[in-house]
Amino acid sequence: MNRADLDKNPYDVAGMFDGIARRYDLMNDLAALGQVRSWRRAMVDSLDISPGQQVLDLAAGTGTSTAALVDAGADAVAADFSLGMMEEGRRRQPHIPFVAADAQALPFADDSFDAAVISFGLRNVQRPRTAIGEMARVVRPGGRVVICEFSTPTSTVFRTVYSRYLLRAIPAVAHRVTQSPEAYDYLSESILDWPDQEELRTWMLEEGLKQVQFRNLTGGIVALHRGVVPSV
Repeated sequence: MNRADLDKNPYDVAGMFDGIARRYDLMNDLAALGQVRSWRRAMVDSLDISPGQQVLDLAAGTGTSTAALVDAGADAVAADFSLGMMEEGRRRQPHIPFVAADAQALPFADDSFDAAVISFGLRNVQRPRTAIGEMARVVRPGGRVVICEFSTPTSTVFRTVYSRYLLRAIPAVAHRVTQSPEAYDYLSESILDWPDQEELRTWMLEEGLKQVQFRNLTGGIVALHRGVVPSV
């Protein structure tokens, strides 16, 4: 398996995720020290879903986040560009529709959804600002766009400890639980290279979203950004 690099060539990224699909959710739980479920609950709550609303879950992977949206009452669609992830997702979540989709050119009409979310996937997109614009395009006026992503810890001391953990501990754990540990070298590097909370907020505003706010989770390890598609 070829690992992706920080140029994030779409074919390399898709191929890398194809290779780690079966163990991806387990490795995520281990790397996040058991916090993934609480982060997912916060993501679902931030969408403020009403029963029957149409929600796009972009970079959905195996559909664990999509399943949480369905449990909250949404009519959710899982979209991803890794065929391996979608194959594993269809096996685990046969009740959820999966659609192959490039985040930079979504195969949906304007105003198709009441909300759109991307969880821990935006940093893997080659042109993330384009993906934000695409999410805004396919969401109806007044709808929500939510981004849940690794971010910058608010404490300087914790930030230093966390950086060392990403560079050393995650790859070490990956060597024990997956046959493709090099993928987690890339994932650690991509987290460290990702912009901070304020810069991501600026990107969302520049892509036309309004009322953009963010909430830090677990001391800023993860940030939950939410914006509203303007009515005019």
